[in-house]
Amino acid sequence: MSVKTTLVLPGKKLSVPRFFKRLIQIASAVALTALVVLAVVVGNGLLVAKGKTFKGFDTWLAFIYRTDILATMILTAVVTVLFVYWQRDHERR
Repeated sequence: MSVKTTLVLPGKKLSVPRFFKRLIQIASAVALTALVVLAVVVGNGLLVAKGKTFKGFDTWLAFIYRTDILATMILTAVVTVLFVYWQRDHERR
């Protein structure tokens, strides 16, 4: 039987398996990273001469759909989440 933990979402507290909670944390970290990259690319597109918002968005889509970029984002999120939990477990001992 898997160990249950609490997943806090806006307005809700859910009891979910620990593995599912970590997957949600990883997915949210990847999504936040993609949004930050979107803001930087679109902002850069607006600041350069003849810049357009949609050109920045198209550049972002081309960047995000690269498998090496996605793999790097996911690997970074996985390592970060696992390290935080590992460190938290060792602090309690």
